Amino acid sequence: MLSFARRPAFVWLPLVVALVVFGTKAVFGNEARAGESAVRAELVNLPSGARGGSGLRIDFDSLLGRSGNLRVRIIGADEVDNYPGLARRFGTSVRRPGIRPIDTGRRGDDGSFAFVTMAPWRQKVGSHINGYHVGFWPGEVKMATAKYDNPAGFIEVTSDNVGTLVSTHFRLGDFITHDQKNAWPKYVVLREELLDKLELMLDALQAYGVATEHVVVLSGFRSPQYNARGVSEGMARSSRHQFGDAADIIIDANRDGRMDDLNQDGRVTFDDVRVIDRAVQFIERKYPELVGGLGLYHEMGPSGPFAHIDVRGTRARWTNTRTRQQSAGVVRNTAKARGTQPAARCSAEGEMAVLCAGIR
Repeated sequence: MLSFARRPAFVWLPLVVALVVFGTKAVFGNEARAGESAVRAELVNLPSGARGGSGLRIDFDSLLGRSGNLRVRIIGADEVDNYPGLARRFGTSVRRPGIRPIDTGRRGDDGSFAFVTMAPWRQKVGSHINGYHVGFWPGEVKMATAKYDNPAGFIEVTSDNVGTLVSTHFRLGDFITHDQKNAWPKYVVLREELLDKLELMLDALQAYGVATEHVVVLSGFRSPQYNARGVSEGMARSSRHQFGDAADIIIDANRDGRMDDLNQDGRVTFDDVRVIDRAVQFIERKYPELVGGLGLYHEMGPSGPFAHIDVRGTRARWTNTRTRQQSAGVVRNTAKARGTQPAARCSAEGEMAVLCAGIR
């Protein structure tokens, strides 16, 4: 388990200072278990406003999110009028689907930021949008409650804009559905709140000595038609991935393709995703508007254990469990460990107990 008491002085001292500055108290010191609700600290402040080189007045307090790490504002065509400078800068074309970078004039980073105009929901015809197969959302076939409304629109992803930075650690291509590889344009549903929550979580981990330079999104947006293929294998018909507010991730700063040893005990095990659990929990306590689901998964493949994080608006916690023999084994970075090790059982908490039937 993660223990900061064992850290060298040069690592421990900045953490003590951070605790004093932010008024936190033993944030990770109490070995919280997955699913516990104790969350204890604030880690970030909002950046100040600035005027970009494009002549647009940028309100960075809102555009960069709570984390200060957002790099896009996602809007519908009917929201363009909320930003009068956009029409002056880009003309009427700004109402059409597309990604429009602006020069923010900020110092200290690359200054990248873009306004993303979505393709409206009405452009979806049957199971396709502009020839791209997406299928039918649960609400279209009357298989969902009001919490699962159809998306308002779609981000159009082209081979030219797939690398667009959407936040400090993530690019647009990280969230595309893993099929139709040669089909362009693709369409993605993505919420800024998810990006903000992920960035806040990474800030929290970094503040406590966890390297977060490289994060892998194992599964971001999943179109309903793609998601339906995996229903019998653990995905649910109402998976939050279809609504752009969920991601399955590993932290892979050493770039070996596996979850890192986050608690620094010399091995990669389920205890490492518990470190993510504790970071997410104090983010949700500080920012209740970002509350959502947190799923902790034992190793199911070569990437090792992983975490599902979403911003569905209600608290949900679950994990998959494994046989006693599997749980007792130490997961080592060997060729054998890279093989698929399916979970035997699943357990969940509260209203989302149905997750054991497959929601991820």
